[in-house]
Amino acid sequence: MRLSALLRGFNVSYEELSSILQTCTKSKSSNPAKQIHGMLITSGINENIMSLDAKLLGVYASCGNLRYAHQLFDKMPSPNVFALNWMISVMAFHGHSLEALWYFSLIQKMGNLPNKYTFSMVLKACVGLMDLTKGREVHAFINKMGFQSDVLVCNALVDMYCKCGKIQCARKLFDKMSERDVASWTSMISGYCNIGKLNESIMLFERMKMEGVKPNNFTWNAILAAYAQNGDQQGALEIISQMKREGVTPDLVTWNALISGFAHSTQPVEALRLFREMLVVARMRPNHVTLTGLLPVCGLIGSVQKGRELHGLIYRLALEVNVYVTSALIDMYSKCGSVKTARNVFEGFPIKSVALWNAMIGCLGKHGSVDDSLQLFERMQELGFPPNDVTLVCVLSACSHRGLVEKGMDIFWSMKDKYQVCPNKEHYACVVDLLCRAGKVEEAYELIKRMPMRPTESIFGAFFNGCTMHERRDLARQIVNDLETDLKKPGTLVTLSNICAAEEEWLEVQNVRKLMKGCGVYKEPAFSLVDRSNGSIDFKLIEAREMVDLGQGRGRNQSLCGGEIRTKLDTLEIIILYK
Repeated sequence: MRLSALLRGFNVSYEELSSILQTCTKSKSSNPAKQIHGMLITSGINENIMSLDAKLLGVYASCGNLRYAHQLFDKMPSPNVFALNWMISVMAFHGHSLEALWYFSLIQKMGNLPNKYTFSMVLKACVGLMDLTKGREVHAFINKMGFQSDVLVCNALVDMYCKCGKIQCARKLFDKMSERDVASWTSMISGYCNIGKLNESIMLFERMKMEGVKPNNFTWNAILAAYAQNGDQQGALEIISQMKREGVTPDLVTWNALISGFAHSTQPVEALRLFREMLVVARMRPNHVTLTGLLPVCGLIGSVQKGRELHGLIYRLALEVNVYVTSALIDMYSKCGSVKTARNVFEGFPIKSVALWNAMIGCLGKHGSVDDSLQLFERMQELGFPPNDVTLVCVLSACSHRGLVEKGMDIFWSMKDKYQVCPNKEHYACVVDLLCRAGKVEEAYELIKRMPMRPTESIFGAFFNGCTMHERRDLARQIVNDLETDLKKPGTLVTLSNICAAEEEWLEVQNVRKLMKGCGVYKEPAFSLVDRSNGSIDFKLIEAREMVDLGQGRGRNQSLCGGEIRTKLDTLEIIILYK
């Protein structure tokens, strides 16, 4: 029987049904789709007819309803590429990158041909895993399928290479593109911004405008964040002026980029000043991204009181407490030395992720609770969370602080076989520090010589400190002779100079200083975040009783018709009024 005949009893045509489902997908409204789904089930109409099941799946996926999407997909006898694309998309968007890759492999197993949307979404999953190897495999598949000239696919490739740390590969691909849109330029500019190459990003930004491509809000915010991360207040203000001249109004994303940028560049006073300006002058309601960017400031200044005030503000504004906010809270409390509160935040969050386990394991290890840290490491694995490279850095660091040489070395040598993680520079730095602290300086020396990559400043620093502590300056001089070309960092060379000076080898000290000067290496002086004029920093965010109308959100237990929430920042009251 034709579908039109089946639907006649409901006074609806297939075209109308498709149009309703398409509207639900765009507006992310699942309730009408559920009613249609129920109607199809109760009437006995086959959902597979004319891809109605794929259209329903699109609604559930766009609304983030993973349970319904899974259930519907599992009932499909032969899902088409559109249904598979929706599953890849929703999995990648919600951070389930491995599942997204599994659905991508299913496309190939079922004999379906991926399209350009398939590739753009699966590359996002590669970014989620930071899996450059898989990304390159997808790139090869793209070339094989003939999508290497499609602008959407190329944009996803550029973004993947930038975020996976291969900026040169991204630039090579970008330069070869026959067609570029605003997303192409923005991805490349953001890539340079993220690695601190501000000059390259500015040059691309200007070239983009010269070629007639108009920057969008993402482009402006990317370049603005770059100035903020470099601590360039004047440059950031100039970019904002340019935005206004071109009719672009700074939005919440702009403020978030500024606040997190200055926090990242260790300028807490400026970050907090901007937060106050955002609330009072721009009258913007902060979101969870704003607070996540601001929380590291509390760790920088070691103020657990400021952190608690922001923590309270998150709940009073009923902001979404997701894995990123929770990780930032754990990290903030850890840096402020409040381990118990960090543990409470961790245990209170219902849905754990590897990032949360890493944050808590690292927090416990840094504060001497090494046994608790290792127990959490074991519990993480028992609950089915596979450790990643960051987890193992945290665990090895904990072993180093406690002097657990045997335990640490067992973990290090079993990384590849047991955890499928190849040791990187951070892991080697932890192990060198572990060996040197335990007096096994010769073993550390042999390990450095056998490393498959060039030693870093932290590795040299740990080794030289070990040589000094255990009076093995002979090994320090030996490694200088073996790896002289790698000694280019200020901290390493200063430590080496101090070792030579301790033995009154002034000629060697002079040689090291000459090496520093010849390489253009200078040690920047240290600085304090404390204003010495009065012994503290002025963190006043809002004048007493200053009223901020945030208009939209409501706190917990507030009536829908109105009300107010009172919270305190720096003992000064913010009154948030609701319309």
